[in-house]
Amino acid sequence: MIVVGLTGGIASGKSTVSQTLAELGAAIINADETGHELLKPNTEAWREIVAAFGEGVIGESGEIDRAKLGEIIFRSPEARQRLNAITHPRIYAMVQHKIDEARRRGALVAVVEAALFIEAGWFPLVDQLWVTVVPEDVMIQRLRNRNGVTQEQARARISSQLSSEERIKHADVVISTDCSLDEVREKVKQLWGKHLAGQ
Repeated sequence: MIVVGLTGGIASGKSTVSQTLAELGAAIINADETGHELLKPNTEAWREIVAAFGEGVIGESGEIDRAKLGEIIFRSPEARQRLNAITHPRIYAMVQHKIDEARRRGALVAVVEAALFIEAGWFPLVDQLWVTVVPEDVMIQRLRNRNGVTQEQARARISSQLSSEERIKHADVVISTDCSLDEVREKVKQLWGKHLAGQ
């Protein structure tokens, strides 16, 4: 089984690439969704997050309110590091378990989709790293349309992440998504044929 890491900046087209890979037969493991499991009430990680950031991050349902927590960590690199220290090792172990499950099920390709793949240093999990890129002005426009944020908020979110240039240094495959959805899908199908099919 080939394991592909898929990462890229916010609003850079990861979901479209991931969805296309799923349609082609890949087992998709979304690290960010896996991380949401840690935010459920009274898990060990939940308790550590509340201890670190206060009860103000607890939502009405009792889960960690990701929007409230996001506001804190977007403003403070120290807070982001503290959260990552709590969550990343746990998510890594959960993703490793899901990769093993996909292998047991006989999947030929598994894709680990993770926004912070490079920052977390998850290279040992995968055989190849694919990176989605898009110009910053397109990223800002997509964020404003999708999340209803202001230009300043969009810039703050983008600047809190690694630059595309930094991500590209680690990439085996770079996918520009500054084109139509159909063109992105076609690029992914070609990359599948070149890098993954028949392995």
